[in-house]
Amino acid sequence: MRDSIPLYVDAGILTLKIGVVGIVLALLTGLVCAIVQQLRIPVLRQIFGFYIELSRNTPLIVQLVFLYYGLPKAGLTLSSEMCAMVGLAFLGGSYMAEAYRSGFESIEPIQADSARALGMKPVQVMGKVLLPQAFAVAVPALTANVIFLIKEVSVVSVIALPDLVFVAKDQIGSDYNTQESLLLLVSAYLVILLPISLVARALERRVRFATYGD
Repeated sequence: MRDSIPLYVDAGILTLKIGVVGIVLALLTGLVCAIVQQLRIPVLRQIFGFYIELSRNTPLIVQLVFLYYGLPKAGLTLSSEMCAMVGLAFLGGSYMAEAYRSGFESIEPIQADSARALGMKPVQVMGKVLLPQAFAVAVPALTANVIFLIKEVSVVSVIALPDLVFVAKDQIGSDYNTQESLLLLVSAYLVILLPISLVARALERRVRFATYGD
């Protein structure tokens, strides 16, 4: 088991790297989608709405296969790491957009009307009135999506990336030591996900206290 630990450490670092970049891109993509839908710009709203439905209704493994094997047919070749990050952002962006949307819909319309009546510009209404409140409401859903996306990285082995699942399968195939390989696999995911889960809960409590005071 000791000889295999460096392989799992390297795979864990790769998993975190893909997860962090993909999640940051997903948060930005989701925020843009939610703002565009909130502003009700007809054409853009339809385009982003189509993206959300396409993303949510296709598995990540299918999106990865399309990016890795399909795009080169169209003359665009991405590295396997880049495909994994883009795929994670593509999938996660739609879930993040829905989380932000629930936050925006929790705000009474009169708040935006009052802000405009006070002379605030649309950008100021969005940035100073709507977005902070929407983010506070959306935090629990956003943090749940972050943990979900980290776990989704487990399918990137389909495009030949040596993530944790790839290493575990390789070790089982070469050493036939299934129990130790699975134990290391579960332990590695716990090491990655448990701190993230604890930070997410602390963030939720902090935002809730700042918003509601309890």
